[in-house]
Amino acid sequence: MVTPRPPTNRSLFPATVGSGVVTLEGVLELVTYSNEESGWSVVKLLVPNKPELVTAVGNLSGVQPGENLRLTGRWTVDRKWGEQFRIESFLTLKPATVAGIEKYLGSGLVPGIGPVMAERLVKHFGLQTLEVIDHQPQRLAEVEGIGPVRRASIQAAWEEQREIRQVMVFLQSNGVSSAHAVRIWKQYQDKAIEVVRENPYRLAVDVFGIGFKTADQIARNLGLSPTSPRRAEAGVLHVLSELSGEGHVFLPRSELVEHAREILEIDPALVDDAVAAMAADDKLVVENPEASTASEDGAVYLKSLHAAESGLARALRSLQSAPVSPLAIDIEKALAWFEGRAGLSLAPEQREAIRQAVTSKVLVITGGPGTGKTTLVNGIIQILERKGRRILLAAPTGRAAKRLTETTGREAKTLHRLLEFSPRETIFQRNPENPLQADLVILDETSMVDTALGYHVLQALPPSCQLVLVGDVDQLPSVGPGSVLADLIRSQALPVVRLQHIFRQAEQSLIVANAHRINRGELPRQDNRDGSDFFFLEEEQPEAILATVKSLVRERLPRKFGLDPVREIQVLTPMHRGSLGAAALNLELQAMLNTSGPSLQRGGRTLRAGDKVMQVRNNYDLDVFNGDIGSIEAIEEEAQLVQVRYEDRRVSYSFTELDELVHAYACTVHKAQGSEYPCIVLPLHTQHYPLLQRNLLYTAVTRGKRLVVVVGSKRALGIAVKNGRTGERHTRLAARLRAG
Repeated sequence: MVTPRPPTNRSLFPATVGSGVVTLEGVLELVTYSNEESGWSVVKLLVPNKPELVTAVGNLSGVQPGENLRLTGRWTVDRKWGEQFRIESFLTLKPATVAGIEKYLGSGLVPGIGPVMAERLVKHFGLQTLEVIDHQPQRLAEVEGIGPVRRASIQAAWEEQREIRQVMVFLQSNGVSSAHAVRIWKQYQDKAIEVVRENPYRLAVDVFGIGFKTADQIARNLGLSPTSPRRAEAGVLHVLSELSGEGHVFLPRSELVEHAREILEIDPALVDDAVAAMAADDKLVVENPEASTASEDGAVYLKSLHAAESGLARALRSLQSAPVSPLAIDIEKALAWFEGRAGLSLAPEQREAIRQAVTSKVLVITGGPGTGKTTLVNGIIQILERKGRRILLAAPTGRAAKRLTETTGREAKTLHRLLEFSPRETIFQRNPENPLQADLVILDETSMVDTALGYHVLQALPPSCQLVLVGDVDQLPSVGPGSVLADLIRSQALPVVRLQHIFRQAEQSLIVANAHRINRGELPRQDNRDGSDFFFLEEEQPEAILATVKSLVRERLPRKFGLDPVREIQVLTPMHRGSLGAAALNLELQAMLNTSGPSLQRGGRTLRAGDKVMQVRNNYDLDVFNGDIGSIEAIEEEAQLVQVRYEDRRVSYSFTELDELVHAYACTVHKAQGSEYPCIVLPLHTQHYPLLQRNLLYTAVTRGKRLVVVVGSKRALGIAVKNGRTGERHTRLAARLRAG
């Protein structure tokens, strides 16, 4: 069945059954399609006196099967899909039917009652089920499987839900879904209604899954004026937060005002007034506030990012100015000792890097694949360990840390574990008052480190410590705000060693050779013969590219190279959207690779045991982080839990936390940073044009360890190779370091 997609214009609704606004009530039976970003959904409703399920389309963010919905809108007839109810607004109601009560109780809103128990309760008490739980909980013992302990547990959970239900009624009357209401309750508890009435825009900051647009709609429903100063201030914070997600540490004031004006649709003077008021109230930071020319436009920061960037620069200067602990060493003898032990000859640039690592407080080492970064790091470690130096190794992600452990034979930690992040207090416990016990810290994959994380690393170093930062500056920059590695190099304030010599063994790999060709702006060399580790398969049409990708993953690569299609093959793509984007590819690959077993419908998605999934935000309570990849081991409907296996452990997700997981048969190149895979398959087409950039292609190719297969058009490949421009990020770290 082909799922309808959101209309692009009103012409898709050319005829109406009735032109007036009407109200429709029914039980939500099925979510056929849901766009997680916009909330636009296609649902099926069981409506009294309607012989068939009614199709309704519109914004229904977060609704769940079993909810009783009161929809306001118009009947329409779509030429392709037939009669539909086009939703203009909606409200969720207390279930009024047996089916609705059963689905409501089994939806996860009441801990202790899953689908099976919900069915038993409704079968026994019928329409009186909710009244019994509410006013006669002792009667629950009449139902098989409910003893004194479980009855007490359900009763306590139901009492706890009283206030949640009050919050839900209040929020739903103001256009908020039940799924969001649960999150709001968890965040604010019994203060939820008070907080929302006082400042609905706090939701966009405090509650995951609620964006500015949702908070703005709630504010309007509560009667807040579109020109309210509070709305303007919230819009400013929203723009700063959104564009920090694109890598910017600050925004020029004029650019910020223009972005906020477009979103808020108000006079730019009101936005500028909001910036001035928030700066005066210490809610944000404006540097050069009196700037009047475009080249000197004031820089507007979120307070946290200003503290991180300025603090990072200050900490680097302070660390550099402290003396190196005395070390009795003949560096030439040490280099000869390591060469003899490792059975190799170091390149001149590697020898120079080790010399500087011994004598410098801070050293930056950058280089592409095959340039000997691993050998160099091992040399630094072994020489300085022999001299009694205490060395700590770290990387931004779990996969990168594991790889560093494998290549050095020493324990490497993620930065969050190294800095001892406390989820309960949301702070790093390693800081100036409790610094790391180390003489040297080596940080790998530094290109992935954003401004805030870099600041916390520097805060945790004792003054006597040395720091070696290793990374590939030609890869994509960090997902978070900043361009730390590039800025450190650009500042010329720190010693930098750039490794450029490609070693003979690495040169034999076409992956390595082509990565360097791409980085020089040259097309990769094609060699589709047996024995090659890099292939380019030319296809022009998106449909043909998709068919080839599926054939490669399902049959050709497993048959020829013995690769497991789920664990060892990773499909990468430049973008999330489009027919060759991560979202569409995941649907295709899941349908091809994992079609049976226990499953769960959630937000228009089907999650199935055996699915490859990725965490998409840092969850410190669960100790899982953005970009972590695992697989679903079990779906426990009665307990309302999904069990996900990551490399070293099993993590339990409640059903309300599942929007933190996405399918990962395919993922964007950005999400693959810091990871390596036995094989990557990269579809490339001109529909990816906005992101066809050299550093993205280079990053994608360098993710493959044994095999890289690019499938696509020569034109798209050429565009990516020639496009050496990278989106300039607004940062001032390099300038701060140069200023001393």
